[in-house]
Amino acid sequence: MSDLWTSAEIADATGGAVSAPFAVSGVAFDSREVGAGDLFVAMKGETTDGHKFVDKAFAQGAAGAIVSEPVDYPHVLVADSAAALEALGRASRKRSNAKIIGVTGSVGKTGTKEALFHALERACPGGVHRSVKSYNNHVGVPLSLARMPRDAAYGVFEMGMNHAGELAALTRQVRPNVAIVTAIAPAHIEFFGTEEKIAEAKAEIFEGLEPGGTAVIPYDSPHVATLYGKAERHADHILTFGFSPEADIFVRDTVPAPGGGTLVTAALPGVELCFTVGAPGDHWVSNSLAVLAAVEALGGDLAAAGLALAEMPGLPGRGARRILPVAGGEALLIDESYNANPLSMAATLKQLGREQADRRIAVLGGMRELGSRSTELHAALSQPLSENGVDYAILVGEEMAPLADALGGLVAFDHVPDAASATDLINKEMRAGDAILVKGSNGIGLSRLVAALGDAARDGDKD
Repeated sequence: MSDLWTSAEIADATGGAVSAPFAVSGVAFDSREVGAGDLFVAMKGETTDGHKFVDKAFAQGAAGAIVSEPVDYPHVLVADSAAALEALGRASRKRSNAKIIGVTGSVGKTGTKEALFHALERACPGGVHRSVKSYNNHVGVPLSLARMPRDAAYGVFEMGMNHAGELAALTRQVRPNVAIVTAIAPAHIEFFGTEEKIAEAKAEIFEGLEPGGTAVIPYDSPHVATLYGKAERHADHILTFGFSPEADIFVRDTVPAPGGGTLVTAALPGVELCFTVGAPGDHWVSNSLAVLAAVEALGGDLAAAGLALAEMPGLPGRGARRILPVAGGEALLIDESYNANPLSMAATLKQLGREQADRRIAVLGGMRELGSRSTELHAALSQPLSENGVDYAILVGEEMAPLADALGGLVAFDHVPDAASATDLINKEMRAGDAILVKGSNGIGLSRLVAALGDAARDGDKD
């Protein structure tokens, strides 16, 4: 197994000076994530300085470091560690022969990235690299690039943004062969003003496409023309996906599958594919079409991709499902606690309405970064709550006040100030036969509620 980077290669990529020769097998900028053989990138931020954690990184097994001030360990000395990490990411992309896929969108980025990883990995075991967690910003993207093995056959990279111009910079580092936009929604609308501006910013991903590249676009989006217009200027090929039969890749038929997933018949150019999407909900069906579009564009194995989609589990914070033991039986917990915007709220509430349950409970946290439209968009959640048979809602945070006002007598609810209060309340309220959806912006902290319910369930298992 070859080294990921040698000190000479790091110095060549970054313009730095080597203190002593070394080689590394991984890259990290968070000292808590450093493992044996890793390169630790000590960066200076607004609130902390990575150089303070160099001792810790080497104690955990780091083999070398990138630093902007000398240290008593093997290192490459550079003027700016953050710029050096970006340079290392660019060097990784330059040396790689992998086929590269970039993924962005207002919702579904991480899920689509993970599904695409599993779809490609099924046909090419051990040959697929992808960004981990939600490392999708100006630091996470170059880190993910720098971690890509020399011999990777595919690389899948998630890219996010909350201001215009950010994706343009990231996509020119990633230089994808296939660029996917999953969906457009009013996430971060506080910084853009309109959804149209969000669509324009998301379309920046096409600017980095390699010659011969393919743009993958959601046909059902009201902003498809904006996305298509930008793609035409940068892509040699364009594939649309959606539920409309006018899309290049579209759903012919869906049937509920055992366990909450969906059996899908999809039409692709020249072929039909019948497969199961293991994760429940129309939004996951849509994500699966984007995955198939990318696999089609890459000339990959569609049958293997279909098998992988059936096996794809729900992700923590993004649809993971857990059975909780409660007095007299069990309750279903649906963990969507990582993030929320109006489109994803509506999609997950629609799926909650399909669950076979004695009661459907929604624990909903406020949606952040909605700007002047926050009141309107929170209040509008009263419609999907009432239309999808939700029996009881726990509204969390001050942002939810407009929804509390709009609900009136449509749905029984309680409005609490924070995640701790919601945890106390759901522990009192849940009972056997409940299906409980937990969803909100990450800053609301509903992941702590999910963790508390999981801890309680584990403690109960021990009794």
